[in-house]
Amino acid sequence: MMTRKKTPTWTDVKFTLKDFDRADLLGLVQDMYAASKDNQVFLNTRFGLGGDALKPYKTIIDRWLWPDVFKNQNYSVANARKPIADYQKEVGDPEGLADLMIFYCRHAMGFATEVGVDDEGYFDSLIRIFEQALKVVMTLPESQREPYLNELHEIRVTGRAIGWGVGEGFNDAWQLAGLKFDT
Repeated sequence: MMTRKKTPTWTDVKFTLKDFDRADLLGLVQDMYAASKDNQVFLNTRFGLGGDALKPYKTIIDRWLWPDVFKNQNYSVANARKPIADYQKEVGDPEGLADLMIFYCRHAMGFATEVGVDDEGYFDSLIRIFEQALKVVMTLPESQREPYLNELHEIRVTGRAIGWGVGEGFNDAWQLAGLKFDT
């Protein structure tokens, strides 16, 4: 009878790592860093290395929300949302997360306005990211909220002209966050 090996878990890895000394761990991290661009982005972001820690995430969002239509590139909501989820898991900094979500909203709005999008899922995702951005911003200390709320307000106002329930969705999220409407 053939026995099936179970899939290794973090516990298995941790058990193996217990015998590593500092040099072994540094070597392992170096190998992981060299193995993939994603690992490099993760480690650079986690340790606050490089200039703009959000740039690699924004580059991916930009590619998938504002594709080069002349090169027959398509947009992808799932691929554009992934860097936000990755950043949230990898770093979790609320200000950086708010920045990425607002960047997503601005790009989705810009592409939809400039090129035209006829996709309910695209706009549903835009509304959800706007809602999530508001929730994240409202968790920030009050003294840090204003610039983010100003940007979200501009996005909300622009969203009125999009259609597809975007303006209404933005207004509902704004109201749920306890924010007042402009007159």
